[in-house]
Amino acid sequence: MPLIVGMSLLLGCQFIGELLARGLAVPVPGPVLGMLVLLLALMIHGRVPSALRHSGEGLLRYLTLLFVPAGVGVMVHAQLIMADLWVIGVTLVVSTALTLAVTAKVMSWLSQRRLRRGTGA
Repeated sequence: MPLIVGMSLLLGCQFIGELLARGLAVPVPGPVLGMLVLLLALMIHGRVPSALRHSGEGLLRYLTLLFVPAGVGVMVHAQLIMADLWVIGVTLVVSTALTLAVTAKVMSWLSQRRLRRGTGA
């Protein structure tokens, strides 16, 4: 029963996210807005309900299976990917470098902020 309740919570948040995305006509996918709804609900609640934890752990246990369709898609569309390989490669390298730089800057800012507050550790 906890699995059904947890999955219902996850799907309910995704549904609310879809409603928000379509209703507000924002260029953000519904599942992303659903994750924000779930985050806000968890922050308000203060803890993760056991049913949701059980469902999340079950999904994470089999997460690798979710990569199978993407791998098949890459194999099916290999010719298309090869046609734009340089563009895809440059985009991956630049976006990875940008992500690393932003993450390093945020971590530096957060650690300096923590030291200024005197809660270093």
